[in-house]
Parts: sequence; C-alpha cells; structure tokens
Amino acid sequence: MSISQLARSIEASPTLALNEEARILRQKGEPVIHLGIGEPKNKAPLNALLGSAAKLKAADIKYAPTDGTPGLKKAIIRYTEENYNTLVAPENVIVSTGAKQSIYNILLSIVNPQDEVVLLAPYWVSYPEMVKMCYGIPVVVTPEDGTFHPRMEDIERAVSSYTKAIIVNSPNNPSGVLYSPDFIAQIVEFCEARDIYLIMDDIYHKLVFDGNYAVPAYKFSQHDIETSKIIVVNGVSKLYGLTGLRIGWTIASRRLVEVMNNMQAQTTSCPSVISQAAAEGALTGVQSSVESLRLTIQNNRDVLRHEIRSMPDVKLIEPQGTFYALPDFRAFNGNSVELAMFLLRKALVVTVPGVTFGMEGHLRLSYAGTIKDIKQGIERIKWALDPNAPNEIYIGDRKLIRDWL
Repeated sequence: MSISQLARSIEASPTLALNEEARILRQKGEPVIHLGIGEPKNKAPLNALLGSAAKLKAADIKYAPTDGTPGLKKAIIRYTEENYNTLVAPENVIVSTGAKQSIYNILLSIVNPQDEVVLLAPYWVSYPEMVKMCYGIPVVVTPEDGTFHPRMEDIERAVSSYTKAIIVNSPNNPSGVLYSPDFIAQIVEFCEARDIYLIMDDIYHKLVFDGNYAVPAYKFSQHDIETSKIIVVNGVSKLYGLTGLRIGWTIASRRLVEVMNNMQAQTTSCPSVISQAAAEGALTGVQSSVESLRLTIQNNRDVLRHEIRSMPDVKLIEPQGTFYALPDFRAFNGNSVELAMFLLRKALVVTVPGVTFGMEGHLRLSYAGTIKDIKQGIERIKWALDPNAPNEIYIGDRKLIRDWL
C-alpha cells in the first residue's frame, strides 16, 4: 500500500492506545474510571431536542446551504451581539461540522505551504496536526515561568515573516487557565499591527468560574469585522454539552467566509440539518441549562482541587474555566505516556498524557464526569503513586495491594 507523505507526517494520538486498552478492560468487566473524556454528563437542553424533533416530524431532511441554515445563522448573529457586543451579517457566519472543522477550514483557507502558525502551549492536541495537514509549520511557544499563561515577549520572539496566524484558546484546553484581558488586548494589537490572523478558539468562553469573564478579542480591535484580523470560532459542544451534534461556527470577514464556503462545499457539503435545528433550539431557547452546567462543572473543579491537594508532590495550577486540569506529575514520572499507561493498568484510571498538549510530565484530568468518579479516580491515582497513601485499596469488589513502591 502506498501512503501519502502528508498522511505519514500526521502523528497518531497516544490516547488512542489508552482508550483502546480501556475499552478492552471494560469489556472484561473491569471498573475503569475515565478522567480523560472531554464532555459533560448533562442531558441535552429541551429546546435542542424539540428543534431536532420538529425537523424530523416535518420529514424534510434535505441539503442545507453550505454555510448553514438561515435560522441557525440568525441565532448565531444574535448570540454574537449579546456575548461579544459585535454586530455581524449573515455573510460573516459559516456553520461547520463542529468547531474542529471550523478551525481546519480556516487554516485550509489562509495557510500556504511553509507558512507558520504560532501555537501557545499547552495547546489543544489537534492544532499542530491540522496545521501540518495544510502544509504549514506549527511553531510552539511554551511559557518559561512555570505557568500556563503565555507572555507576549515569547510570542514576539517566535513570530517571523512566515507567520500567518496565531491560535488562542482561552479558557484553555487542557490547563483550564483563563488568559488575562491585558494579554488579549496586547495580542490583538500585535496581530493587527503585523497583519497576522488571530484565531480565537472560544469554545469554552462561558464555562468560567469564580466570577471570571472571558473578554472578547473584538473589544480591543481598532477595525470593523471586514478589516479585522480576528477570526472567532465557537459552537454548542461544550457550553450546552451537545458534543454529538457536531455543530460549530466561524465569525470572520465576508471574503474569508466566502473562501471557507468554497472549501466546505467541496468536502462535507453542509452540516446535518437535524443537528443545525437542534443547535438553533439550544441557542434560542431558555438558557438556564447553561448556568446550571457551569455551576456543576465549577463544583466538580472544587472537588478535584481538594482531592489533588492531598498529594503534595503533585503541582496544580488552578483551572479558571473549561472542565480540565493539567497537574504536574514529574515527581513520579517525567514520561506522561508511560505514566498514563501505568495508571490505567494498575489503577484502572484513564488520563491523557500531557506530551500531546506540549506539556511533558503532566496529565490532563477531566472533571466533566461525576463527583464519585473524580474522588475515586484521584484516590486510585494516589494509591498507585504516593508512598504515603494506604497500601491497600478496593477497586470494584477486589482488594488490591500495592507492591511496586
């Protein structure tokens, strides 16, 4: 079989092997706890269900416009006005099959071979691979001060004449860190001065805690939507817990949306009309489920924080948003893939290796699940790693004895 050079260059995710082993263990009846999955456990909002049900009842399941149904685009325009204080036209909006496709379509539309795209570590695992799939070069900027917050001086040093775009994800997957308003203001000014696209991955922008607020990049722009270098990506997956709908969108200049529309027309044609109807229902319906989910996730964050603090050798930068934390486990093992596999096999806990996010020695832990899973998962991790933890533990109905410390 002949495989393309591009396909060979794309890294396989280390999490695939972990998830496959976890699946096999579960099939055998093992009580695996999954602290790796990035989706909340909430029920779908009623208005989303009613929206999709109405579309099914009408039996009108046909092609939609490539850039999204008029009803959903209208809902996105209103959402943008209410949450970003920015007025956009239908021509500034394109709906895609998830925020992931939105970001890929953006990169496919703006990146030429050998163009550079700056990524801020820790970064979402798919960013560098999507850049490479567009024949671009990912340039990773890692904070050197022990935090997960980027610094403009580091970014400025990384930018070259080949830099086409910078991707900013705040609050951040995988760390949960919320970037400061001063930083957002500085990077907007920098990108507009240097004619660099600023791709704002805002998929978690309302999942913030403790009275914090994810300030929109538009607030600091000196340009209108047609001349700004800001591109905003959002969707319904995280805020409403509707990960399976696969509906995301992009807000950008008319010219860029037109190009993205051409790209999408030649690939997926259009997002599912049933999913779009559900997304429209979520955006236009009662929004109490959003705050309910945010409060649930914030409480889960507090539980995780409390449990992690019982392991003094694990360093945690407190998440200010999302439903992820990225604790530092280098006191136990600097190889995060080895450590994640060890925890799965010994403690039956799924985590995600930090190396996939550009942060070796860390593990991403999701607190999107139940409090029971969070507490039991951390208890098992502590038993497996901490010499000061009890030597015995019950996992399921079996008593296990630690014999490796």
